Amino acid sequence: MQFVAGNAVTLLENGEQYFPALEAAIDGAEREVFLQSYIFEDDGTGARITAALCRAAARGVAVRVMVDGFGGRSFVANLMPRLRAAGVQVLIYRRELRPLSLRRHRLRRLHRKVVVVDGREAFVGGINVVDDFDAGLLAHPRYDYAVRVEGPLLAPIVASAQRLWRLVAWASFRRRESQPPLAPPHIEPAGTIRAAFVVRDNLRFRHAIEDAYLEALAAARDEIVIANAYFFPGRRFRQALLDASARGVRVVLLLQGVSDHPLQVYATRALYPIFLAAGIRLFEYHRSHLHAKVAVIDRQWATVGSSNIDAFSLLLAREANVFVDDEGFAARLRASLEAAICAGARELKSSDWQRLPLLRRGLSWLAYQLVRLAIGLAGFGRAH
Repeated sequence: MQFVAGNAVTLLENGEQYFPALEAAIDGAEREVFLQSYIFEDDGTGARITAALCRAAARGVAVRVMVDGFGGRSFVANLMPRLRAAGVQVLIYRRELRPLSLRRHRLRRLHRKVVVVDGREAFVGGINVVDDFDAGLLAHPRYDYAVRVEGPLLAPIVASAQRLWRLVAWASFRRRESQPPLAPPHIEPAGTIRAAFVVRDNLRFRHAIEDAYLEALAAARDEIVIANAYFFPGRRFRQALLDASARGVRVVLLLQGVSDHPLQVYATRALYPIFLAAGIRLFEYHRSHLHAKVAVIDRQWATVGSSNIDAFSLLLAREANVFVDDEGFAARLRASLEAAICAGARELKSSDWQRLPLLRRGLSWLAYQLVRLAIGLAGFGRAH
């Protein structure tokens, strides 16, 4: 992980802030747009961003969209034909022709959410192209974050987007879409923030995001605040949190209380007694779906990205996070997380766990074993 100075990094909270900024950037594009997303849903938000991409293509902008084949199944059926008809180049990452299995190569998904516009600005985070309100099931929007980046950090972000586009184009035998980039990165200083762009892939950077977290956890001296949607840390990550708490660091975890994947939530809850016994504070967010993948350490170090803290993100999927070394940015993210905890989370105590019916605790233990079995079947050993 290499931090570079001179960046402007703007925190965007939820789709309410993210999608207007993204649409405005696309509408202002003059040469090139790269968009990578795990989900690109055929809903109001998907239609809105699709229309912006089509408008850009009509102006002569080279628009390149890459969507995961599993997360973007409705995109393939409904939105992809419209985009291609408008002149947008579209690639599907590992198109799913049959149901997802536990075979490792089928679990290697494109989970990044990265957009680059004209090489002059980029968006990185955890927000998919999907309506915030989850089909009206909840009164409050899905809780998530992204960042808008300008400055020297654009160099690795642009290079990563271009590299993955070329790789998937060649692997898909769509060589005509593996064209030279049109917009080099604008790397002139745009602010004062030191930041790093870190990806996880299955070649050179297999453990890059996890190692960045572990390094920061080991160096923490005052406080660790983590908000993570799908939290099922491996042994090294769990031990790093326990070690930090043991040396007097205040550790706060904000996790899902309302989930679209109940098995994983129950599995995570099986870890609660270990964390609570170590003095780690646990909060579950119940106001809506928590989809964030962010952290703040010692009010100085922060990260916003797509990577969950589980085996599927840290060991399988293609992920991208921005890491920031800046007191002001860390303060903004920490204040936002504190507001989320106050407005929509409930703290769990050791006594709360002990009062749970035996059946509930048994279901958590069973879910934990099932998730561990799934990780094992995918080909990972006890060390993870």
